[in-house]
Amino acid sequence: MGMPCQVNSILKLNQNYPAQLQVEETHQAIKSGYRIMPIDVPISLVDANWVAHADAVIDRLIWQQGETHITFRIHRIYAQPFSLKE
Repeated sequence: MGMPCQVNSILKLNQNYPAQLQVEETHQAIKSGYRIMPIDVPISLVDANWVAHADAVIDRLIWQQGETHITFRIHRIYAQPFSLKE
């Protein structure tokens, strides 16, 4: 018997994307399913359209009831957002 999970190295937020990004500001997100993500390492924060706006550092990951609860902070804001997909 196995446990289904995804390994993600990008934090993509389809909903509840922060309206205003500020360095060191803390946010929370919930992703469906169980996710394995880097902790204490800057990763790209992208919106629903795969546009990267900042680097985020995940401080906390909690798996419960088929969801991954993420607490992250903004590490760096990009001078110019860019698309990761066409």
